[in-house]
Amino acid sequence: MAKKLDLYDVTIIGGGPAGLYAAFYSGMRDMKTKLIEAREELGGRTLMYPEKIVWDVGGLAPVRAAQLTQVMTRQAQTFDPTIVLGQQITGLERMADGTMLITSATGEQHWSRTLILAVGHGALKLARLDLPGAENYEKTNLHYTVTELASFRDKRVLISGGGDSAIDWANALVEIAASVTLVHRREHFGGLEQNVKQMKASNVQVLTPYVITDLYGNGKRLDAVSIAPLNEDGEWTKETGLKRLAVDAVLINHGLRGDLGPMLNWGLAREDWNFKADEKLATNLPGVFVAGDTANYGSKLYLIAGAFTDAALAVNSAKLYIEPNAPTRAQVSSNNSKFDEMNRALELVEDCS
Repeated sequence: MAKKLDLYDVTIIGGGPAGLYAAFYSGMRDMKTKLIEAREELGGRTLMYPEKIVWDVGGLAPVRAAQLTQVMTRQAQTFDPTIVLGQQITGLERMADGTMLITSATGEQHWSRTLILAVGHGALKLARLDLPGAENYEKTNLHYTVTELASFRDKRVLISGGGDSAIDWANALVEIAASVTLVHRREHFGGLEQNVKQMKASNVQVLTPYVITDLYGNGKRLDAVSIAPLNEDGEWTKETGLKRLAVDAVLINHGLRGDLGPMLNWGLAREDWNFKADEKLATNLPGVFVAGDTANYGSKLYLIAGAFTDAALAVNSAKLYIEPNAPTRAQVSSNNSKFDEMNRALELVEDCS
């Protein structure tokens, strides 16, 4: 190391739900913690759908993703971890004493005893509409996510996609838009069954198997699109019968493209697209653990609630890696002395209200 760096007990790469909860839980384990996020803000994937309502976090009433992000971020800062934003981690080097030197794409270095990878799918990019001129309309009424539901009020909305995001937006927009049409290239939908059932029972016009084939507008704003049905080979021709639809807004939900980048060259064992882990969230590299969508193990649950559990297990494993004789888990917060002063502060606020 060219310059003296602070040595951290655990460095968490990724500031989504798994990384944020790991930052909180490592504080409960009295670990010196650093969290590094490639973006300039925390939240991970929840930043991509701020208006969506999240129902499946245990013990939490339905909440918009933007609010959930704020709550998770505040919780992560409970024990004052060091938080570094805007650094994409590219390099990992094992030192002679077993510690790790972690390097960012811009050359900054970090020093840690253990590492928790909570990077989800890696650098995420939305799959864009692959049609000539599509980029011309992205600043006006061709969208890839929804940041404000009210902006679609009384509009004719066309949604393309068949996964959770497409189904969720169709269900959310049907109550405020003038009309909602959803096209999907397959008969089967990838969204949750209950949400698909809700959509089909609503006023959403569902057309399958269809794709968007042409865009019509003035080069700045779309006013219509053509769609076509797919044949048994998953192809369309003009002979299959094009339909032209007038639109005020088009929402493309064709999924995300993830890129784990240089981490793929670190020697981590992979299972499918993510990293293989055991029941303690340990990878094949000593001192390197995973949490959230980055982790792949037998009973993996791909939910935010599952990411929280992964994070706690990974932190416990990191703690035991450093201190083999340490307790296997943190004492629960309801009788943990670390929270005594914070609880008194909350009680004072309640008494004054």
